[in-house]
Amino acid sequence: MAGNRAVTYIAPRKLEVKSYDYPKLVGPKGQKCDHGVILKLITTNICGSDLHIYRGRFPAPSGMILGHENTGEVVEVGSHVEFIKKGDIVSVPFNVACGKCRNCKNGHTDTCMNANDEVDCGAYGFNLGGWQGGQADFMMVPWADFQLLPFPDKDQAMEKIRDLTLLSDILPTGFHGCFTAGVRPGYTVYIAGAGPVGRCAAASAQLLGAAVIIVGDNNKERLALVKNAGYETVDTSKPEPVADQIEAILGEREVDAGVDAVGWECHGYGPNAPEDPTAVLNTLFQVVRANGAMGIPGIYTYGDSQARNEEEKQGKYPIAFGQAWIKSPHLTAGQCPVMHYHRELMMAILNDRMPYLTPLLNTQFISLDQAVEAYQEFDQGAPVKYVIDPHGSVPKAS
Repeated sequence: MAGNRAVTYIAPRKLEVKSYDYPKLVGPKGQKCDHGVILKLITTNICGSDLHIYRGRFPAPSGMILGHENTGEVVEVGSHVEFIKKGDIVSVPFNVACGKCRNCKNGHTDTCMNANDEVDCGAYGFNLGGWQGGQADFMMVPWADFQLLPFPDKDQAMEKIRDLTLLSDILPTGFHGCFTAGVRPGYTVYIAGAGPVGRCAAASAQLLGAAVIIVGDNNKERLALVKNAGYETVDTSKPEPVADQIEAILGEREVDAGVDAVGWECHGYGPNAPEDPTAVLNTLFQVVRANGAMGIPGIYTYGDSQARNEEEKQGKYPIAFGQAWIKSPHLTAGQCPVMHYHRELMMAILNDRMPYLTPLLNTQFISLDQAVEAYQEFDQGAPVKYVIDPHGSVPKAS
């Protein structure tokens, strides 16, 4: 039986590619998962959310296998699996979801009640329920019939794997941010963050028909990617406030919709601004018009040992809600329920409706052995979407 190499969290900014036994159809507490499958990973992406763990900002146990953006080939099928077949190439939503609880039945797969005993939320490789991640050769996925999105044609899937690999998280998450912000044809949108999720949000806003898409960041290389793709940009390291820069683009200081693609590890505004977990939310309250909406898929958490003070370690932030209340704001926060969107986004990719994804994401395929170095580069702000190809499947396909 084959072994299993996997990217393993050891301590803050310390990862190792370690060898494990081939996975079994068993859950994190030893429960049988006859409803699950074993995947041979084709692509498994490094996400900005993984950096929260890598930096020690999102608590995680030493020895946890990272990776919640996974695409693979089914190589073993549990006895209770009826519809997913061996040989299928599938996208794995990062939400672990049973399909049977009240929340899953209502489409809220981001808050499954059975995937995690501690809180109604499960995710792979994220210390949410003990489900090991997929930055590995192989992984086990439970409740396979419910969760997995099979691609209709294997050859076509491998031809478009560079974009299809985004379906497990960041493309639905970016889309979710725009959708919950009410983006529609003719809208103006401000997206905070030009990382991979922010760039996917920009692509999603374009798919939804937005008239003007503005992306803000302090990373000039990432802003250049966004600008070259045809979107407007705001440089948050400049002394001019975001509203002033938006006014220079639109002729007015407010937009119809806003998206937070950063989360609590954000910085304030201006040259050499320090970290400020309230900066994005308070700015959205300022620049989104009255009765406008905001999508907040950026992560906010508690337990951050590196937070500025005890309140923020507990996930309590000084948000200017009293000032914003008069504008009747609408906001949706939390993880994206990937299954709401992944089939439709798959069809958009397969039918060439999102050709701008590839240059915008700037995807770079790497091996498992290169993963630790890629984390270091991504942590320094590299304008790249790193995708691990554990078995060399992508070059073989091309």
